[in-house]
Amino acid sequence: MTHSNRLGGGLVDQSTRLSFSFDGAEYQGHQGDTLASALLANGVRLMGRSFKYHRPRGVMTAGSEEPNALVELRSGARQEPNTRATVAELYDGLDARSQNRFPSLKYDFMGINDRFSNFLTAGFYYKTFMWPKAFWEKLYEPVIRKAAGLGSVSFQDDPDCYDKGFRHCDLLVIGSGPAGLMAALTAGRAGARVILAEEDFVTGGRLNAETHQIGDMAGSDWAASVVAELVALPNVRILTRTTVIGAFDHGIYGAVERVSDHLAVPESGKPRQVLWRIYSKRAVLAAGATERPIAFENNDRPGVMLAGAVRAYANRWAVTPHKQVAIFTNNDDGHRTAADLMAKGVTVTGVIDIRPDAPSLSGAEVFAGAQVVDSTGRLGLRSVKLRLASGELRDLNCGALAVSGGWNPNVHLTCHQRGKPVWNDAIAAFIPGGELPFGMRVAGAANGDLSTMGALKTGAQAAKDALDDLGIRAQLPDLPKAEDAKISLTPFWYVKASKGRAWIDQQNDVTVKDIKLAHQENFRSVEHLKRYTTLGMATDQGKTSNMGGLAVMAELTGKSIPETGTTIFRPPYTPVTMGALAGRSVGKDFHPTRETPSHKWATEQGAVFVEVGNWMRAQWFPKPGETHWRQSVEREVRQTRNSVGVCDVTTLGKIDVQGADAATFLNKIYANGFAKLAIGKVRYGVMLREDGIAYDDGTAARLAEDHFVVTTTTANAVLVYRNMEFARQCLWPDLDVQLISTTEAWAQYAVAGPNARNLLQKIVDPEFDISNDAFPFMACGEVTVCGGLRARLFRISFSGELAYEIAVPTRYGDAMIRALMEAGEEFDVTPYGTEALGVMRIEKGHAAGNELNGTTTALNLGLGRMVSKKKDCIGNVLSEREGLNEDNALRLVGLRPVDARDAIPAGAHLMNADGDVSAKTDQGYVTSAAYSPILESSIGLAFLKGGADRMGEILRVVNPLEGQDIRAEVVSAHFVDPDGERLRA
Repeated sequence: MTHSNRLGGGLVDQSTRLSFSFDGAEYQGHQGDTLASALLANGVRLMGRSFKYHRPRGVMTAGSEEPNALVELRSGARQEPNTRATVAELYDGLDARSQNRFPSLKYDFMGINDRFSNFLTAGFYYKTFMWPKAFWEKLYEPVIRKAAGLGSVSFQDDPDCYDKGFRHCDLLVIGSGPAGLMAALTAGRAGARVILAEEDFVTGGRLNAETHQIGDMAGSDWAASVVAELVALPNVRILTRTTVIGAFDHGIYGAVERVSDHLAVPESGKPRQVLWRIYSKRAVLAAGATERPIAFENNDRPGVMLAGAVRAYANRWAVTPHKQVAIFTNNDDGHRTAADLMAKGVTVTGVIDIRPDAPSLSGAEVFAGAQVVDSTGRLGLRSVKLRLASGELRDLNCGALAVSGGWNPNVHLTCHQRGKPVWNDAIAAFIPGGELPFGMRVAGAANGDLSTMGALKTGAQAAKDALDDLGIRAQLPDLPKAEDAKISLTPFWYVKASKGRAWIDQQNDVTVKDIKLAHQENFRSVEHLKRYTTLGMATDQGKTSNMGGLAVMAELTGKSIPETGTTIFRPPYTPVTMGALAGRSVGKDFHPTRETPSHKWATEQGAVFVEVGNWMRAQWFPKPGETHWRQSVEREVRQTRNSVGVCDVTTLGKIDVQGADAATFLNKIYANGFAKLAIGKVRYGVMLREDGIAYDDGTAARLAEDHFVVTTTTANAVLVYRNMEFARQCLWPDLDVQLISTTEAWAQYAVAGPNARNLLQKIVDPEFDISNDAFPFMACGEVTVCGGLRARLFRISFSGELAYEIAVPTRYGDAMIRALMEAGEEFDVTPYGTEALGVMRIEKGHAAGNELNGTTTALNLGLGRMVSKKKDCIGNVLSEREGLNEDNALRLVGLRPVDARDAIPAGAHLMNADGDVSAKTDQGYVTSAAYSPILESSIGLAFLKGGADRMGEILRVVNPLEGQDIRAEVVSAHFVDPDGERLRA
């Protein structure tokens, strides 16, 4: 354990030792270290390679804004790419590797790109890979894809779980620096429900990185005392390791809590990360500020860091990046870093301050009016070249350079709803504008108040103002004495007259020259600049680079920075893992499947299942000796039409509609009339969208004066319920009607065929008469079955046969299918699946999802007369548009091949018997096709122009893609029992 750069003090526990590895080399750190601080302590400055040129890069910052030190953590299935070393907590056994290099970090073959930088300038991809066109697919794209990316993935299933959750509070405080702590304390003492979210693993923010006193305590100790009080309050919840990633509508915030990232393996039963949706009545943003660099030639060497980060490593983690450090600054904050380093025994070889009137500093030479113009040391900084105020050049030895160009308030969350920040001359940075997300107030450095006292004051006041809005009385606490220094800063963005490259965005290798080239080529809008140069498009989202880029563009255009504008800040604030976004929706849970009540029984019968929406439904039930699925389906169709069959139709949407105005409500929902439907009767209905297009069909059964049961197609069950709920709440809120989705509450079976009544008479209790006279076609009623079990019986038919649908509470669904099959043995009952169901509905001419495809009207479906003109309904007016009611409109027809050996292909287009085959001569298309064992021929349903007047016409059914071309006769869509004698038997 070398720890050549470890200092005394700090907030790490130097009595504990944690072993970890980086690129195969073994190191040791302490509890409280990050991976970055532990590597720096061990003298490791080289931590990564840049994206484009693969230049050597070291850590630049101490927080989530880090652009360079991106690493891969862990191995195997838990491998995690693109993790910022600055926020990765050290734990014993941590395995970390550098990325975006081959074969090693020190010797990277792709570093050759840096030699060709003159050819790889801004817009390189746009200009280079356009010609010759034939090279793109075979040469350009493969090369680019191979070179693209930073980290790698294991391609193994992540063994950890991720979760999602909801939090509610009166006040959400984002950030636990002095402003955030004071806001939370003010609100907590007032009794408000408070959530304090902090992305770091310790609270206190910059107080942990400074030597400031608050009252008579060290800043970090004061923060710990406030947190202790907050923890003791039952109305306050503190979420550490939690980043608020976005500000959304109505005071809703997204936050990612890294529950177990600091562990090798999550504890049993705990997720790795949780994505919280926080519902807040008010919020205080106290997210602090991010220091900005100053660009100069070769300012990207490992060892060139932000001054505030160097100070944080020294004060919090007791680490210096090198024993010799120089400072480059345009403000007093750089001098603070120098003083703190010297107090810990670090040699400060010089303070280079661009201000001619820079203050002196005891113990270090101050070069007033000087600039850093270059640096040496490819794999690690060795020296910097200064241009003194006199113009003289001088070399200054140092292993680290702390750069401070001022601080940018973290305004990102204030802009997530298109709010625009405003310019503040005092700090030469943007601060939040007036258009903040609902209920948000901003305090502390995030609002431009960069002193500790300013943060304490604005934090308390923001919380009080927020609670005043809510009617919660809060008292401003007594503020302790704290640092209140004024800002002394001369704006300075980059060193001019540099022949080499000065880096603005270090991760994406964007230089000052790239921005000048974008300006020269007329990409001057900030959004164009961003995309043309890739400025700020890296994992740090430009937190350390955007302001420098804006300043350069402003200078080139002769505008001020606020006139130049800012790019749009979007969620997430920091990168979010795909696992956190997915939560538990992975594997089978990504698309959960439902099993019907008869699933277990169907499995025992050897059924073949198909996924229909979220349901697993039986397609067919093979019997011994059947070698092809068509054999099974044809048998099921024949047995059903000749005797009786049973099908599980539980998946149909079922909605209870109750209330005094239930009939009135359905009359407005359906195109046809329901107001006068008699009790004990069922009616088939069609629903229209507002534009007059039919989107679902089904039935509505009236069980009582104020009680209907609506059925929908399986696919549209959720859509219909949602639309009905919208209509109830928004369109007709005065109606006395309530909706309950009961799809899962009832197991429902279709019993179809000539012996359907005979079978049901053995199931339905004898006191209920279900004879044809007592229970005719389209009747419904509540009955009991099997000796007293409550049930619902509907006499409706989808197959065209004498048919019923019987429903029992879902928990009795398995017992019901077994009882039906046992009762039907004497009738040679057969279960039938969705394929046989489809064949029979095509034989009967029933429209289904293929016909209700979102483009068809009731007229197209042959149901035009169902759209009542005596009442209003959703979609009624627009269904009367001229374009939807042309004489030559598409109409639903049936098709039979002229040659019974031909198969009608679904999706094929219809052409006249003679003439060209083209889009201009297209007459319609086939929507559904099947082989009918009853007709012993292929049949199909189709939409045909003027189809009602073309019965008996011979058409060509063509599928040019597969070379199919057959002749078919236009017939009625009702192939079987067109007069409905069977279903009324």
